[in-house]
Amino acid sequence: MRHGEPFIIQSASQNLRAVVELERSSRVHFTGRGRAGLSQESISLFLRPGTLDEALEALAHTHGTILSGGTDLFPALTGGQLKGTVIDISALAELKGVRSTQEHFLIGGRTTWAQLLAAPLPRGFDGLRAAAREIGGVQIQNQATVAGNICNASPAADGVAALLALDAELSLASQKGVRTVSLADFIQGNRKTGRQPDEILTTVRIARRRENAASSFLKLGARRYLVISIVMVAANLVVGPDRRIREAFIVVGSCSPKAVRLLELEMALAGTPIGPSMLQAVRLEHFSRLSPIDDVRATAAYRQEVAQTLVLRALDDCASKAL
Repeated sequence: MRHGEPFIIQSASQNLRAVVELERSSRVHFTGRGRAGLSQESISLFLRPGTLDEALEALAHTHGTILSGGTDLFPALTGGQLKGTVIDISALAELKGVRSTQEHFLIGGRTTWAQLLAAPLPRGFDGLRAAAREIGGVQIQNQATVAGNICNASPAADGVAALLALDAELSLASQKGVRTVSLADFIQGNRKTGRQPDEILTTVRIARRRENAASSFLKLGARRYLVISIVMVAANLVVGPDRRIREAFIVVGSCSPKAVRLLELEMALAGTPIGPSMLQAVRLEHFSRLSPIDDVRATAAYRQEVAQTLVLRALDDCASKAL
């Protein structure tokens, strides 16, 4: 084998494959089912497991970089190259699709935004569908995954704001087992999450009691299409038979290090009649959780003002859908 020439190794299971690029002549071997051992002289290892169990085993032993859709990972390289171990989970069909149980809707982590748009989801997901249409162009929506949007943890992630307004929960799997965490707790800041190095986000879970909520998603950008948000707002209102709001979920994105639920406003809206009169419950102090910044897209003061306007519009939109 010539210096720097890549070669392919296949595990005994015939599913986990590795592409290894060598800096100098060095030895690479599988020490067990799906386990790769390599010398310190190698500069990168590419694994493409065929099952979730194989992916978790590879991740446990390498703590490598997870590659799914790649629409956030590759642009972030800014002309550089992937280094270290890369675990390509694009073959894991078990993590794709949308299904429902008696209590929850379950969205596989590898479900693309185009697949989510095509799924027969109820009206409580209208805001999430609207957000999905805003995630890049059609080509990006065909490739980008729900889990990727979440784990990238951008403050301007359209999908995150809409999922927060559904009070989504996440299932994270590792060889140690599966744990469940709320999306609100999982995203800890700008590009920061609670994912452990050996975990894969497998499922997004949403309670069925929100399936008939009045739902809205609004976004302001510098142009109409293919734009990073200046401000976004997602709202879901669960309305009871008495036409009063039972639960309110109001989320503002692009105005803080992570998307923020306006908890004080949600509490103020609970119990109020659905309709134009509910807008009177909105107060300036309800936006105190936001911490917008000045950047090339907008000033902090402008973002703060726009957030208030979009919240009022989103609530009005929800009221029109509920009536």
